[in-house]
Amino acid sequence: MKEVIDEALRLMEKGEPCVMATVIHTKGSTPQKAGAKLLIRKDGSCAGTLGGGCVEGEIWSLAKQLLRAQGDPLCRKYDLNEEFAARDGLVCGGTIFFFIDPIVSPGNFKSFASEIVRAYRGELAVALATVVNSPTGRPKSGSKLLIREDGAVQGSFDNSKLETETIAIGKTLAIHGGNRYFKTIDDTEIFVEGFTSPPTLVLIGGGHVNRAVSRLASLLGFRMYVVDDRLEFSNKERFPEAETIVISDYSRGLGKAPVNSNTYIVVATRGHRYDDLALAAAIRTPARYIGLLGSKRKTLEIYKNLLKGKAPPERLQEVHAPIGLDIGAITPEEIAVSIMAEIIMVRNGGNGTPMKMNIANLNTISY
Repeated sequence: MKEVIDEALRLMEKGEPCVMATVIHTKGSTPQKAGAKLLIRKDGSCAGTLGGGCVEGEIWSLAKQLLRAQGDPLCRKYDLNEEFAARDGLVCGGTIFFFIDPIVSPGNFKSFASEIVRAYRGELAVALATVVNSPTGRPKSGSKLLIREDGAVQGSFDNSKLETETIAIGKTLAIHGGNRYFKTIDDTEIFVEGFTSPPTLVLIGGGHVNRAVSRLASLLGFRMYVVDDRLEFSNKERFPEAETIVISDYSRGLGKAPVNSNTYIVVATRGHRYDDLALAAAIRTPARYIGLLGSKRKTLEIYKNLLKGKAPPERLQEVHAPIGLDIGAITPEEIAVSIMAEIIMVRNGGNGTPMKMNIANLNTISY
């Protein structure tokens, strides 16, 4: 998605029109989820994807028509039915809702895109709210609000009640990322997207498990900080994926990492005493996720020690300990998969349950 916003800003700075098509809502099984984007340039070339196939082709044709006619933004619904399946080999069977937004003149969108690009670079996170359908015409379809994590707002819906509701949603999404589609009582439809820098993963302890976590997290787009008080366990040779390596005791070392609500901390030191110190420091931060490696018995001992030291019980309740999802992991690499699966679950609002369908009798399925 970042490359689509970058390209939109580049085109606006050159004064070239384009169309931004976005998946705003889905039902059932679909090739792309909400937030996927396709930018169509005046010459017909594209950036991004909506999943390919006939649906993307139809969106492309519609975008070209809007550019020629300088038409208004519009919504489109596509059912991935047997007709699409026959043409594309799709077996999804879901429904996709698109918002197709012509950007003919920069207007506010240029400044909005600039803010989004800066958010991706690590500056203030933002959310962009767009009216994607307005039966009453007020606010107008295509109207936008940019909500910054510090509470500043640009743009207007000319509807204070709707703005208040949207801003509250936007502040949350600005911090955590993601998107949300919602419909008001008068059937006005809003799509809100959060834009923030890549999530930060702080690995406290340079052992085998965190080494495996580092490799996997790098593939998933996390920025990484590694903290350990031993040079032989905290160096670029051992953690080539890390953005920063801090050689320090665990509590002070954590203070050198940029911890905010988009930060995830994994505590995996070499012993109880060090876990105590590291976890005590971690729970004083606003990190969205804190996980502690170890057994249930070890976890209870550490909690007992921290509670004696007046650690806030409500914050300890939020710690993921023992860390990870139960997949029967044994090796450091398997444990890393368990840990990162839980982190992704927390980040994306999942529940960790298997997606397998329970079909009582396969003979009831016609084929």
